Amino acid sequence: MTRGIYVSAMTNGSGKSLISLGLADMLHRHADRVGFFRPIVEGGDPSADPMVRLMQRTFDLPESRARGGLTRAEARALLVTGDRAEIDARCVAIYSEIAAECDVVIVEGTDLSGNDAAVEFDLNARLANNLGAMVLAVVSAKDMSVDEAADAVDVARRELDAAKVSLLAMMVNRAADDAVTAISEQVRPGRSGRPVYVIPELTEISQPTVSEVSTELGARQIAGNSNLERDVTSVRVAAMNVGNFLHLLRDGALVIVPGDRADVLVATLASSFSAEFPVPSGMFLTGGLAPDPNILALLAQAPFPVFTLDEDTYTVARRVSEVRGEIASGLRRKAAAALGAWSRQVDETELLERLELPRPVNMTPLRFLHELIQRARAERRHIVLPEGEDIRVLKAAEILRRRDVCDLSILGPESTVRELASGQGIDLTGITLIDPSTSDLRDEFAEEYARLRAHKNVSLDQARERMLEGAYFGTMMVQLGKVDGMVSGAAHTTANTIRPALEFVKTKDGVKIVSSVFLMLLQDRVLVYGDCAVNPDPNDEQLADIAVASAETAEQFGVQPRVAMLSYSTGESGSGGAVDEVRRATELVRKLRPDLAVEGPIQYDAAVDASVAESKLPGSSVAGQATVFIFPDLNTGNNTYKAVQQSAGAVAVGPVLQGLRKPVNDLSRGCTVEDIVNTVAITAVQAQQPTAS
Repeated sequence: MTRGIYVSAMTNGSGKSLISLGLADMLHRHADRVGFFRPIVEGGDPSADPMVRLMQRTFDLPESRARGGLTRAEARALLVTGDRAEIDARCVAIYSEIAAECDVVIVEGTDLSGNDAAVEFDLNARLANNLGAMVLAVVSAKDMSVDEAADAVDVARRELDAAKVSLLAMMVNRAADDAVTAISEQVRPGRSGRPVYVIPELTEISQPTVSEVSTELGARQIAGNSNLERDVTSVRVAAMNVGNFLHLLRDGALVIVPGDRADVLVATLASSFSAEFPVPSGMFLTGGLAPDPNILALLAQAPFPVFTLDEDTYTVARRVSEVRGEIASGLRRKAAAALGAWSRQVDETELLERLELPRPVNMTPLRFLHELIQRARAERRHIVLPEGEDIRVLKAAEILRRRDVCDLSILGPESTVRELASGQGIDLTGITLIDPSTSDLRDEFAEEYARLRAHKNVSLDQARERMLEGAYFGTMMVQLGKVDGMVSGAAHTTANTIRPALEFVKTKDGVKIVSSVFLMLLQDRVLVYGDCAVNPDPNDEQLADIAVASAETAEQFGVQPRVAMLSYSTGESGSGGAVDEVRRATELVRKLRPDLAVEGPIQYDAAVDASVAESKLPGSSVAGQATVFIFPDLNTGNNTYKAVQQSAGAVAVGPVLQGLRKPVNDLSRGCTVEDIVNTVAITAVQAQQPTAS
C-alpha cells in the first residue's frame, strides 16, 4: 500500500517547501518510487507550478508522479459555493493516479496565506484524512521567542488532534540561528515522545535573486549583464551624495536610484570594475526616468543587470523589501542550502522508523547519487580543488558547501578567485582560499618535494617553482595530511592531475598500477567499468591488478562485485594473443582474490544477458549478472563507456582513480558542475577508507 505524507503548514510563511525537499531527498534513498502532489497551486496552470517543476527536475520524476491539483482560484470558487466535496473528490482522484505508480507520495498543502487561515487549515486536514496520509506539520518560528515557538508547537498539536489527523512528526522551521538549540530543548514532546526537529532560517534561501525581484516587480531590463541568478544580499537606495553612497555599497546589494542620477550610475559602474570595490547584484532605475544616452551606453557593459520601473523610489524600495526568496525558484544553490540544513538538523534514521517503509529493490542512478552525498556527509573530509580560476569549480564548491558535503580548499590567486566569484554571484563563505605563490606552506612543500625527488636531482629552487603549479601544491597538501583528497582536471589534462600523485603519493602496497573506473548508472542498477581512462594497453598482470582494484572500488560504493574479464571470445571457444592474455589475467585474479567471483574471457553479451549466458557459460556465478567489467585495453573501454552513456542514457560518474595511497581524482575538461560535485563526493568517500588515510 502506498504511504502518503502530508506536509502541512501550521503558520503563515512556514517555509514548508524546504521540508518537502528534504523529505523527498531522504525518501529517494530509501524507497523505490516516490511521488509529489500539490493539491492547491498558486498559479493558473497546475502543471507549471514551480514546486512541482522543481521536484520533477531534482528527482527525475515523470509528470505522472509529480503533479498539481486545483488552482487557488478554482478552490476558492468551490469553497464559496460550499462545494468542498468537489475539491476532495478531484484531489483524491489525482492522488490515486500518482499513488498507483508510487511506494510513497509527498503531498504539500497550502501556505495558510489566504484571507482565512482557519478555512485553509480545515481544508488541509480534510485532504490529509481523505487521502489517508500522515501529517508532517511545520511551524514557523520566524520573529518568535523561544517560549512562543514552543507554545506554537503545542497549539498546532491540539488543532491537529481536534481534526483527528494521523500525526507523523512536528517540525519547527525558520528559527533564529542562536535560538535553535534553546527551542529544541524547550519544545515539549507529544504523546509519541518523538523529537521535534528545529531548522534555522537560511539567508541563502530567504534572500531573493535579482530574477525573483524583477519578476515580482515587473521590471524591464534595459542594460547590463544577463545573469539574473545573483542573490540580493541587501538593498541600497541612492538618496545621498556619491561619496556617502559608495561607502555603504556592498557586494550583492541591489541599487535603487532615480534614472536621472548620472553621478550614482557612473560611480556604481566604476565600483563594479574595481577589484577593491563591491559589485552590486543589480540596479533598478525609478520614476520612469531614462538615463542620458551616453550613460546608457556605458551601462550596457555593466557586470550587473540594469532595470527600469515607472514607480517612484520609495514605492520600489518598499516592494523590493517584501520579496522573499523561494526554493521553488529552481536555483540549485538554494536547493543545496535546504538539503544541507535538513541533513544537519534531522535524524533521518529516527524519522524513517516512524514510516516503516519497505526496503528498496533497485539501485537507481538518482538513489546512488543521493546516497553518495549522504555517505560523504556521514564522515566529514577535506578536499582541495586546485583550479580556482574555473567558474564551474567555484559553482560546484558553493553547492558542496551549502549541502554540507565536506570541507573545501580552493587554490588560485585570491583576488582573482574572489573577483570571478563576485562577478557570478557565487558565495565562497566557509571555503578556504589559498594562493600557492604567497602561501606559507610553499617552502614546507618545496622542501618535502625536494627530499622525495632527491633521487631525480630535484633542487630546492626547482621544487619551489614546481609548487606554483596547482596540481603539485594540491597533491602535496594530500600527501602531508593538510587535506584528505584532491579533485582536478576541469581545465587540465589527466596527465597533469595524475603525474604529481605518481611522483610522490605512490601506489598502495601490493598495487602495481594506477587505474580508473567509471561508475555507470543505468536505469535500475550500477555497473563498474575499468579501465577506461588511464592505461592504453595493460598486460596480463596489470589487467589482474585493475580487476582487483575495480572490485574493491565497487564494494566501496555498495556494488557487489561480480567481475567479467572481457574479450571477443567466451570461455574456451577462442584462442590467440589477446584472448590468452585475458585468460591468464583471470587466473591471476583468482589467485590474488580467491573469494572474488570472476569469469573470463567472456564477451559482453554473455556477461549481462542471462539467456546468452545460459548457452555460452551455463552455471557461471558471473555470466549474465556481472557488475564489474574489465576491458582488455583503453581503446575498447573508452569507446564502450561512451557508447553506453550515449545510447542507453546511462550516467557515467568518473573517472575514479584507484590504486593510489591517498585519493586523487581526475575530471574531464568537458565536465559539468554536477560532475564536479559528484567527483568531490566520491573522493570524500574514498578518503573515509583506512587504506586512503
